[in-house]
Amino acid sequence: MQKNKKLKQTKYIFVTGGVLSGVGKGITAASMGAILKAKGYHVTMQKCDPYLNVDAGLLNPVEHGECFVTADGVETDLDLGHYERFLDFETSKYSITLSGSIFKELIDKERSGGFNGKTVQLVPHFTGLVQEKIEKASENSDIHIVEIGGTIGDYEGLSFVEAIRLFANKVGRRNCLYISVVYVPWINTSKEFKTKPAQNALKDLRGFGIIPDIVCTRTERPAPKEIQEKIAAFAGIDKDAVVNLPDIKSVYDVPFNVLKSGVLNILNDFVGDRKKPDMSRWEEFSRRRNKEYKATVKIGLVAKYVGNNDTYMCVTEAVKAASAWNQTNCELIWINAEDLGSSDQQVSGQALDLLKSCNGIIVPGGFGARGVEGKILAAKYALENDVPYLGLCLGMQVACIAAARIGGIEKANSEEFGATEKDCNNVIYIMEDQKGKESTGGTMRLGNYPAQLVKGSKTARIYGKADVVERHRHRYEVNQKFLPEIEKGGLKVSGLSPDGMLVEFVEAPGKKFFQATQAHPEFKSRPLNPHPLFLEFVKKCKIN
Repeated sequence: MQKNKKLKQTKYIFVTGGVLSGVGKGITAASMGAILKAKGYHVTMQKCDPYLNVDAGLLNPVEHGECFVTADGVETDLDLGHYERFLDFETSKYSITLSGSIFKELIDKERSGGFNGKTVQLVPHFTGLVQEKIEKASENSDIHIVEIGGTIGDYEGLSFVEAIRLFANKVGRRNCLYISVVYVPWINTSKEFKTKPAQNALKDLRGFGIIPDIVCTRTERPAPKEIQEKIAAFAGIDKDAVVNLPDIKSVYDVPFNVLKSGVLNILNDFVGDRKKPDMSRWEEFSRRRNKEYKATVKIGLVAKYVGNNDTYMCVTEAVKAASAWNQTNCELIWINAEDLGSSDQQVSGQALDLLKSCNGIIVPGGFGARGVEGKILAAKYALENDVPYLGLCLGMQVACIAAARIGGIEKANSEEFGATEKDCNNVIYIMEDQKGKESTGGTMRLGNYPAQLVKGSKTARIYGKADVVERHRHRYEVNQKFLPEIEKGGLKVSGLSPDGMLVEFVEAPGKKFFQATQAHPEFKSRPLNPHPLFLEFVKKCKIN
């Protein structure tokens, strides 16, 4: 990586999308950021989302995708996970701005008399506050990239578009670069691309006062140059400012598609630096990621939020990265936890066959009782049959429940699922300061928390150190009065909070790999810097 440069004035890149949502703005923005970082600049990113939610904590993951958590404990959109993976930096509460939080702040200020009786309006008050958030998020950075959620023309997003248009008046147009990501559909019956939807989106953008400097056309297959030329003519920009980004095997190859186009020259002109970005580590990862290996590991993901691959984005990306660096192919097998188990605590023949086909099992996080028995049975199966197991958050809790049941507590459960049962032993219980808040958002242990690993434990050997920091998103904890039964069932505590009050890691001594943590290590795994737990997990699956 080149030595960090320093620009006299922070540069801003604004990314909008057209035609439809989910077109790939986040990946496109992150790819531009990765290239600029590889040139040696300090790059930061921010998502401005038009949702009226205050944060993403209560959004349905099946509908909206994974809830990502920042280091300082804010529940956000999954795009921030893309930002961290591509740029290998930690986002913060300033990296996400939702309409709901803006409205809440404005209303609270108005109710307290902060506007001195003035009429509060979308312009200039909403747009002005958005600009303040952008400036705050860009502090100490050379280049700050802002993604505007949704699609150009959405009613709820108009104020954000106006805010970034006016932002050029504040910092100077030469310090702002506008990128539009549009979808160009392929019509199979006529065997042709249709640019009209993209033209309409660009027309809307132009109508709002923004002429893009770069247009990225998203297609299902590579588009001919004529399509780029047509889009360029309509947008009123040079054809080299239009880059085609077709669907590819790995999103981590998107930066290379950008580098092959004339867009690199535009980025160079924008920052005033024509030095070539150092993409050597990306090239190495790409070679590993795209290579077909002799070995293939089958990883069973025992999940309750199925039907949308985005619900566990960080987990699946962490597994894929670990597989690439372990030089093995990876086949993810989605297992619906509800189909896997029932309250009789016995694995059905069909579910057993499914588990037997896996070289390793991951039980990720989740909330609520649905599918929990299936997750407990998966942990029990892995523990009793020495199948590599990685438990994440709820995955650790169900592992402790499974071990406690093996250790003699027949009805071991969690207060989250069994609090109404008088004869239930809640191995997992709620934190005292969280009682009464079970159905509310933003009340959990969120963000980075330290842990001290037990000296000589496998967990400590995997991390290569005793003091670690991981991100959390949970409300329930292991009840340490049941540790004797949990240990009798085959698990030992391998990491605690610094005060010793909270169980952070458990492991199964003598097993090939059985690691579980109350944290979400997947949030800190990067394609160029994979998390050690995932690396070791895939390694043990490979030799299983």
